[in-house]
Amino acid sequence: MTPKQQYYEKAAATVIQNFKKRGIEGYYCPTSKDAVAKAMDFMDAPSVVSWGGSMTLEDCGMMDALQNSGHTLLDRHSAATPEEKKELMSKIYVCDYFFMSSNAITLDGQLVNIDGAGNRVSCMAFGPSNVIVMAGMNKLVPDVKAGMDRVRNMAAPPNNIRLDHKTPCAVTGKCEDCLSPECICSFMVVTRRSHIPGRIKVILIGEELGY
Repeated sequence: MTPKQQYYEKAAATVIQNFKKRGIEGYYCPTSKDAVAKAMDFMDAPSVVSWGGSMTLEDCGMMDALQNSGHTLLDRHSAATPEEKKELMSKIYVCDYFFMSSNAITLDGQLVNIDGAGNRVSCMAFGPSNVIVMAGMNKLVPDVKAGMDRVRNMAAPPNNIRLDHKTPCAVTGKCEDCLSPECICSFMVVTRRSHIPGRIKVILIGEELGY
């Protein structure tokens, strides 16, 4: 085991202990393959499943696993009209399992997220019966302030570039605190505890994933 792998295990153990104090279930998996298997084990069949936009879910293979799972999947991007999207979102808010990542995770067990439309952070806060967060260990930060800095300067700029948004950070590579029409930083939410113990489950993965 490399020094970095040893660090990941020790840091994950610290975060998981702090999750417990906050009513959040935490798990550590050294590889994406292990993490996907862990996530699939959580779900009863048949279940209704949805997700928030996440490069981590793509990178670790979770999206491929869901597509081949046999569960009922609700994809908001499949809606052809605003009316269909509104109806689909109403179903997503009461789904059995909602998958997402976190833009930053503090060592004391808080989740820091930024969102454009708000669908992802709102589902974390309220609605779906279970929220499963999958995050690489590159998302760990010392505290909430560092989490906010990470969200603004390490997560938002590459996501805006990926989405071809014409925001200042997509040009300069750093947060300009903009109010651009295409800004994806409408909501900055810190999850400091789970109101329903165990509703939020976080799988920390011993790899660098997503933004």
